[in-house]
Amino acid sequence: MPVPFALEQQVAIVAVRRACALTTTVFNKLVAGETLVKGDKSPVTVADFSAQAVINTILSQAFPDDPIVGEEDASDLRAPTTEAGHALRARVVELADDILAQPPLTPSGTTTSGGGADSDPDSGIGGEGGERAEWGLGRRWGADALLKAIDRGNFAGGRSGRMWTLDPIDGTKGFLRGGQYAVCLALLIDARVELGVIGCPNLPSTPSPSPPSHQSSGANTSTPDDASANSRDTGALFVAVRGHGTHQLPLLVPPPPSSTTAASASAPSTPPAVHRRRLNMPRLEVHELSFLESVEKAHAALDTNARIAARLGVRAEPLRMDSQAKYAALVRGDGGGGVYLRLPVAGGRRGGGAGGYQEKIWDHAPGSLLVEEAGGIVTDYRGRPLDFGLGRTLGTNFGVVAARKEVHAQVIDAVQAVLAEEAAQGEGGGEESAQS
Repeated sequence: MPVPFALEQQVAIVAVRRACALTTTVFNKLVAGETLVKGDKSPVTVADFSAQAVINTILSQAFPDDPIVGEEDASDLRAPTTEAGHALRARVVELADDILAQPPLTPSGTTTSGGGADSDPDSGIGGEGGERAEWGLGRRWGADALLKAIDRGNFAGGRSGRMWTLDPIDGTKGFLRGGQYAVCLALLIDARVELGVIGCPNLPSTPSPSPPSHQSSGANTSTPDDASANSRDTGALFVAVRGHGTHQLPLLVPPPPSSTTAASASAPSTPPAVHRRRLNMPRLEVHELSFLESVEKAHAALDTNARIAARLGVRAEPLRMDSQAKYAALVRGDGGGGVYLRLPVAGGRRGGGAGGYQEKIWDHAPGSLLVEEAGGIVTDYRGRPLDFGLGRTLGTNFGVVAARKEVHAQVIDAVQAVLAEEAAQGEGGGEESAQS
């Protein structure tokens, strides 16, 4: 049976892999290789802009009529007024051009002037390594073209037609500390996610069998963020196609010609023994679950998560990491498998009201399909499906709950019960009831 969206899959895989090569280079050159002032986020700014330039260039060449909903725009790069601004623009252009200028690769790793791999109908994914010059590869584009490519991400979103969503670096704090971050790309048609690709350069290529212990403070303790970036066995690519499952592939990040030894060592030079594998979320009883949640307390109500875990009888410590790498870890069964729970902190559960936070569609589109195609369900904390047709945000979807379909309803019941108790006790700061 033909694989749907075979060309879109291959283009997305190539784009994300090349962007991951870029972000790895940026980390090794600008984070590990330079002394940063505390609070300096300039390396992640460089990586965000450069990765979006790479992916949007490839998408624009392969699918010139497809709009893109991206996180960044190039307004700050077009007319820099400071020395730092000029340096930022120059670095973005140089890094993006270095990655795009690499010759197209065949599945065997040799260069080619064109062509590409055919789809493998038995794998549920498109061809896994072939690149094509007509996708904008093998040449340098220059500042004007790359800034225009970045601005291709300004589409407002909507209910109908094709569009791509892109988060060039999801998990900026994880990126800066050498922990978990992800390059996230999805294809939506009529507001339904059809293809999701997530590249995780620092995620171990094999899942951790059990959740690590955490200090009671909830601070950055023993998580995948701490160890993975220094391990040689890191990097994974996750691909989901609606109706054809979720697969893990090697990341196979090709180092750019000017990369340092450290940058080259960060990516595998040969494919691992298992070239790809289909993923299914483990079947667990409710009390066997473990929670996947954010590292930062500012990003999620971790104390509320603990009360929900206690209500469900969950005894395992949570597995904490940044970014949509949590979705990838969830479908793979990292930490024993379980639930991804992202509840807004106090003041954010009303959505679009004053002080309310609205989730961005690029933060959840690819990850939600990974979960659904691996046997799970993704909703907000009221049990409502995520609506990707409202523009650049999820609108009135509040929070995210992802779990295997057999236990999802029980998790939602526990979430709503705990939030109702907190509201009654005044802990929610006057937030509306989760039952409404």
